[in-house]
Order: sequence, then structure tokens, then C-alpha cells
Amino acid sequence: MSLTRNPGATAAQAKNSRWLELLTRVGFIGYGIVHLLFAWLALQIAFGSSSEEGNQNGALRTLGEQPLGKFVLIAIAVGLFAMALWQAFQAVIGHQSKTGKEKVFERIASVVRVVVFVWLGYTAIKVVQDASANASNRQQQLTEKLMASDGGRWLVGLAGLVLAAVGIGMVVYGLKKKFERNLKTGEMSPKTHRLTRRLGMAGYAARGSVFAITGLLIVVAAVKYDPEKARGLDAALRTLRDQPYGPWLLALMALGIAAFGVYCFFQSRYRKV
Repeated sequence: MSLTRNPGATAAQAKNSRWLELLTRVGFIGYGIVHLLFAWLALQIAFGSSSEEGNQNGALRTLGEQPLGKFVLIAIAVGLFAMALWQAFQAVIGHQSKTGKEKVFERIASVVRVVVFVWLGYTAIKVVQDASANASNRQQQLTEKLMASDGGRWLVGLAGLVLAAVGIGMVVYGLKKKFERNLKTGEMSPKTHRLTRRLGMAGYAARGSVFAITGLLIVVAAVKYDPEKARGLDAALRTLRDQPYGPWLLALMALGIAAFGVYCFFQSRYRKV
């Protein structure tokens, strides 16, 4: 009876579950591993050739090919689903310390994170089942279908603008060190705090840049009616590589993505969950 009368209290109790917190912290470790592999693939694209996609999908497949890789993928998937559940609670009843527009923004961001974590967890499971298709090809096929419909090019262009805006926002978020408000900085030593801050700044700036480039490519695809350009992160990395000094810029971006991967390990310990 009490569960029916007070669902908010029940949700808050579930959100504060010790098991959910532990699994979420495991999820941050898995998220960090994915980004380190993503960075490695980006470096391969910069200075060589890679048969894998330059995105999280390719990183998960690379991990699945290693000894005990599928076992690790299952653990990562469980952690990512726990992170999704945690962010779902945050979207509904979290961010109570914030007010007004800031609370609305944080809850919207939590919804986006839910989608990202669920998608990555689902992809990890599909890799374990040997059923993970090429994500870049799927995105291109979806873009082609949308462009063939009335108003589809406008929808694709709008999606690209939103993604580019998210990327720019991520860069600003990192450079302004706003991520620190979600960390238990009081529990860090000064040295750890400085290192975590630098990793977070570099990581968010690099990830945001990749997202912004991806969004702009999607806009170009809509304007020029060229779905080949709308292949997601992989296309963004390869487009950057083909520019003057592109390999070195891509290598720098890969280092930033790797920094975010290491930052995730610190989040596993110090993130407010």
C-alpha cells in the first residue's frame, strides 16, 4: 500500500541503493575502457588503416575479439545499464540541489545519458552475440530513408545542428570545468584534484569537438543530399584525417579521448552517485 501511495519515496530509495551505486561505479570503469579503445582506433585511423569503425561500436568489437573479451563485455554491459538506470532516476527525481533552468538542463542531460548508456550496453550485448552490425552503415541507411521522405532532409539537417550544438556545449562544459560540481572534490588530494581537472577538461573538449564535427557533416549531408557523409563519428574522424595536418590533429583529439577514458576511472571513485 505504501508503495502505491508514495512512488516518489520508493524511487528515491531505489536511486540510493548500494548495489546500484556499486554497479554504476563499475559502469564508469567500463565506459573508460571503451573510450581508451576508441582513442586507439582514432590513432590507427590517423597514421594507418583500421578495419574497425572509429567509434564506440568499433571499440566494443575490438574488445570482444580479445581473450576473455566477451566476459568483460558482459560486465561492461551490466555496468552501463546500471548507469542508465541511475541517470533515469536523476532525470525524474534528481538534481534537487539545482533550481530553475539549471535543473531543467541537467534533467534533459540525464535523459540523453540514459539513451547513450542503454545504446552502448545493448551494443555490447550484440557484440557478445556476434550480431553487431556496422553502425556507420546503419546510420547512412537511415539517413537515406529520411532524405527520401517529405521534409526528411530538413529533419536530418536539424539533427545535425542539434548534435553540433551538443558538441559545442560539451567543449564549453569542459573548458569551464563545470564537470567538477559532480565530483567529490573534497575527498581528493590536491594532486589528484589537479590531475582530474586536466583530464576532464581535455576529455570533454575532445569529445565535444568530435560530436561537433559529426553534426556539421550531417548538416552537409542534408544540404548536398549526400548520405555518405552522414556516417557518424567514424566519418568525422576520417574527414579530419584527410585535412591539412589532419593526422596530427586527429592524434591530438585521440589523446583527448584517451584522457576522458582515464577521467572515467576517477569518476568511478569520486563521482557523486
